[in-house]
Amino acid sequence: MVAAIIGGTGVYDIPGVESEEVVVETEYGPTALYKGLGDASDLIFMARHGVSHNVPPHKVNYRANIKALQLCGVKRVVALFAVGSMSEKFPPLDLVALDDFLDLTHSRQSTFFEEIDRGVGHVEMSEPFNAMLRKKMVELGPKYDIRVHDGGVYVGFNGPRFESPAEIRAARMLGGELTGMTCLPEVVLAAELGLSYAALALPINWAAGMNSEIELVEEGAAEAREKMIKIALETLRTTNDEDCVETKIL
Repeated sequence: MVAAIIGGTGVYDIPGVESEEVVVETEYGPTALYKGLGDASDLIFMARHGVSHNVPPHKVNYRANIKALQLCGVKRVVALFAVGSMSEKFPPLDLVALDDFLDLTHSRQSTFFEEIDRGVGHVEMSEPFNAMLRKKMVELGPKYDIRVHDGGVYVGFNGPRFESPAEIRAARMLGGELTGMTCLPEVVLAAELGLSYAALALPINWAAGMNSEIELVEEGAAEAREKMIKIALETLRTTNDEDCVETKIL
């Protein structure tokens, strides 16, 4: 069984895990990933923005990335995100195991079902983030001395600019709690290919309008990010493909 971690901003490798770069060719283009070696041979790491962070959020080839993971036999994915918080209950440097989303992105290749010969492809999104993996991440919080909130609503904006205060106010009225630029369409594409996908978000700033200006929290961020990676890794190490239920496609 092969599982994968997708790293977001600030996560460009898995410390202590030796790996080799592999370029996977897909019908949506090539994509690079890192296959673990030795005891980590059942792990794949993918840097969403590239290991040098040279791909902006609206230019990520999400379809190639998710297809490459499927071609490598991946069934379970923990995706990591740096986000902004628009809810007082999620202060910076806590962790949030996401359970729902709002998609406000645009002009992205957001589905594998673009031709009728693939079927209509109405993917079930009543539970977009895998509940079993989320529960495991929440349980691991005390072990690593960090709070992991059970559930949070992610609002996907297009980027690469930050949101305006009015956009954040509107998103909050719709039930949004965290803001980011890369979870959509990634989570939907994973569901379309039957991957069990969980997401762990690290708020590193208050969203626009919450304070006088956006300020990224730096003190303590590296430590929180390290704990996030460890929780993701242990979550995959202590779960099985058989524990996950595939998303339904109608």
